[in-house]
Amino acid sequence: MEYEALKSELIEWLTKLDDDETIAYLKLVKDANLSQEDWWYELTHDQKDGISRGLKDIDACRLTLHDDVKSKYGL
Repeated sequence: MEYEALKSELIEWLTKLDDDETIAYLKLVKDANLSQEDWWYELTHDQKDGISRGLKDIDACRLTLHDDVKSKYGL
């Protein structure tokens, strides 16, 4: 679909939208796109540490397969 046609379709859909949760989410998306700051800088020190530990685990091949976790918990 052409870019301008898609924008028009989205505008029309948005004007008819009556779902507060979706509207709030779209506002977050819009605000995030306007922000010049990287979300990384909004994370706490503990959150950044957790991400770093996870990346190190990946590099060291310390992984648990998704299917294994599902099986373990009966999902």
